[in-house]
Amino acid sequence: MRLTSCKLWWVMAIGLVAACSSQRVIPEALEPLVERAVKFHEVVAAPDSYQGKIVVFGGEVLKAKRLKEGTQIELLQLPLDRGERPILDRQQSQGRFLVIQQEFLDPATIVEGTKMTIVGELSRSKVEHLDDVEYRYPVLIVKHLHLWPARSDDDARPRPRFSIGVGGGTGMGVGGGGGFGIGF
Repeated sequence: MRLTSCKLWWVMAIGLVAACSSQRVIPEALEPLVERAVKFHEVVAAPDSYQGKIVVFGGEVLKAKRLKEGTQIELLQLPLDRGERPILDRQQSQGRFLVIQQEFLDPATIVEGTKMTIVGELSRSKVEHLDDVEYRYPVLIVKHLHLWPARSDDDARPRPRFSIGVGGGTGMGVGGGGGFGIGF
């Protein structure tokens, strides 16, 4: 009976880990369409030559405004980590880009500083004024937009962790075993 309950516990633990790790940022239907070989710096260098390509870019919201064709969001590009989340280091940015959400999205709900991961189709670039100069923005038409919850800088810093593990076992015939561990 103990063997069965131990196996059941492990199956539940593995299921929980699998469930937690299976959260998808990019919808499964869009994943095969994404051209991962297209890099942001290449698009910045020649934005119109990538028109129609589906890409995944991430960034931090700088501002948003309503247009006739939808809501335009200006983002500071940030590289994505393994979980498709924009990194926190703004020094790693390779420029700015615009995304167009064609359905209504109230600009007041898009808070400056919010991190986003966007799956979008590259459109024609757009020239707008950035302070006193003209800036050529790559433009993405949103296929999927993922907003990341705010996290403080403290969340990104390593800090001490404490854990306790307990184990035990039985043997056939003579003997048995047990264990206890503490980790920091």
